[in-house]
Amino acid sequence: MTHDTVCDLVLPCRDEAPALGDLLSRVPAEFSVVVVDNGSRDGTAEVAAGLGARVVVEPTPGYGSAVHAGMLAATHDYVAVMDGDGSFDPADLRRLLADVREGRADMSVGRRRPTGRGVWPWHARLGNALIAAWLRRSIGMDAHDIAPMRVCRRQALLDLDLRDRRFGYPVELLQAVTRAGWRISEHDVDYHPRAEGTRSKVSGSVTGTVRTARDFWRVLS
Repeated sequence: MTHDTVCDLVLPCRDEAPALGDLLSRVPAEFSVVVVDNGSRDGTAEVAAGLGARVVVEPTPGYGSAVHAGMLAATHDYVAVMDGDGSFDPADLRRLLADVREGRADMSVGRRRPTGRGVWPWHARLGNALIAAWLRRSIGMDAHDIAPMRVCRRQALLDLDLRDRRFGYPVELLQAVTRAGWRISEHDVDYHPRAEGTRSKVSGSVTGTVRTARDFWRVLS
């Protein structure tokens, strides 16, 4: 049974070459992969292209910069975003896409459930929980994670005119969709250890988490 692609999958990547072989082999056929190389020095772009992904180079560093470049490059009506480090199972995207395609939500997001101890360091998990709780309390956001995996309509997202180009992008996104009245659905998704040979730019160190939290609070202030 074959499937026509109906959704672009944007993978913002920086030095994720070791993860891509296994990850891209597991992407469901409904998704067309767009790898955004955001300053990699390990051959991420070459590996991705060799595996059949479309590659976009975004030289301006920052998660928001990479995601926005992927949105501009995407061509389908629906678009998904997921980390390219191997920590998520791309098969989980099917449930999120179904919610949006079938009209149950305007954006569907994943809620991380660690598969083992140490997968999600305490400092990163605490920071994420505080941000999500603040958003639920202050603006009534209906989610418990900051949308590390998500699906929505591409043009509707671009119309929000998000401006953050660093790690504050997910927080700005959740604020914007909530204030715009978007319906958000949330599904538990397994959160696995990163692929061997990759390192988190956010949770890999307390310093990285603090830097990200600073970006978050800049958006919230």
